[in-house]
Amino acid sequence: MIYDFHTHTFLSDGVNSPIELIRCAHIYGYAAIAITDHVSYSNIDEIIKAVKKDCQLAEKYWEIKAIPGVEITNVPAKSINEMAKYAKECGAVMVAVHGQTMVEPVEEGTNFQALSCPYVDLLAHPGLLTDEEANLAVKNDIYIEITRRQGHSLSNGLVAQKGIRAGAKLLVNSDSHSHNDLYREGMQRKIALGAGLTEEQADYIFSNNTQNFLKKILN
Repeated sequence: MIYDFHTHTFLSDGVNSPIELIRCAHIYGYAAIAITDHVSYSNIDEIIKAVKKDCQLAEKYWEIKAIPGVEITNVPAKSINEMAKYAKECGAVMVAVHGQTMVEPVEEGTNFQALSCPYVDLLAHPGLLTDEEANLAVKNDIYIEITRRQGHSLSNGLVAQKGIRAGAKLLVNSDSHSHNDLYREGMQRKIALGAGLTEEQADYIFSNNTQNFLKKILN
């Protein structure tokens, strides 16, 4: 069963509608999928409202956990705390923050602010993760992403290394922008192993971290 906590739809820069992406995930053997479109104050209310409706629709008729979330993206770093809080108040079940990937001009300090925020659940593709940031993730129980996404995945090896050394909780997500990007045929495990994780470490992520993350966000 596949658990994927970072995906996008045509409500931001993806291809599919939320229900269409959830349907494909269901067919591909997903147990849970989070819809986490890019947001800031310009669209956060509308996106959460729309995604919640399709997630509820999917769960009513199909055996899949569909999670309405957001990815706070390219905002001023010091606005993350208030924006993440607002997202939760609007009904986002999970909040991810677009980390300091090497391939986009994300503001310096974004990782630190995200990992210091009690309303953030996941730091997505953090780029050149530091030891301080990894330790902060442990302290504040915020999960860190290893990603399939082209470009963002360039730092997967470093993220895995720093995360494991600090004892941080890692997730392997797709950051899919189309149904074609969703995991299938063992690709999620290959991404984990390609990041330098051992078979045992990958097993722990897929059997333990995914379940604990679900409990965290659904609590």
